[in-house]
Amino acid sequence: MKSIMTKARSDKILALLHAYYGEVKPDLNYRNIYELVIAVVLSAQTTDRQVNGVTGNLFSKYPDFGSLAKAVGRDVEKIIKSTGFFKTKTKNIISLSRMICARFGGVLPDSLENLLELPGVGRKSANVILSMGFNKPGLAVDTHVSRISKRMGYSQGKTPAAIEKDLCTIIIPQKWKMTHLLFIRHGRSICTARNPLCNVCPVSELCNYFLSPEI
Repeated sequence: MKSIMTKARSDKILALLHAYYGEVKPDLNYRNIYELVIAVVLSAQTTDRQVNGVTGNLFSKYPDFGSLAKAVGRDVEKIIKSTGFFKTKTKNIISLSRMICARFGGVLPDSLENLLELPGVGRKSANVILSMGFNKPGLAVDTHVSRISKRMGYSQGKTPAAIEKDLCTIIIPQKWKMTHLLFIRHGRSICTARNPLCNVCPVSELCNYFLSPEI
């Protein structure tokens, strides 16, 4: 039987997932805020592994926004080609770097509004940058977070923005970053898009999908 998500039930879900997975870290490799932003933009419609495979070379050649702002597009394209949509991504990360240098003095802004103005940065990416880079509250909704939110009973929203709103209504801001990371890890390892492993899931008894599989 389906049940309505409550704060108490959500707290139990997050506690069980945290106990099961421990402290979850991002899968993207980065050492500073510049590398995080570029890696996040490159991660669109590809895997973190693919991005990690090219960023070492990219960051060695272009170690900051200033150097990337002066890059020749075709040189960058050669480096990031394997991430897919490389022409668009090249334009975005060079334009983004130029904007940061021209408008923000080479320093990445730490507000959602300003981040959303940057080429290649949508709401999901901005929330990742806020939470991972600035340790500010932000709950990014990707395909894993969306799927798990619907299955668990947090939201039936039709858009990432609607799902984000529902999640943030139930979960306190201090837990948004943890929720994002735990849901991604859970979605990749157990609560997969096809044939989720409900028999080994640590939160199955609290999940609407397990109780009512037609979801």
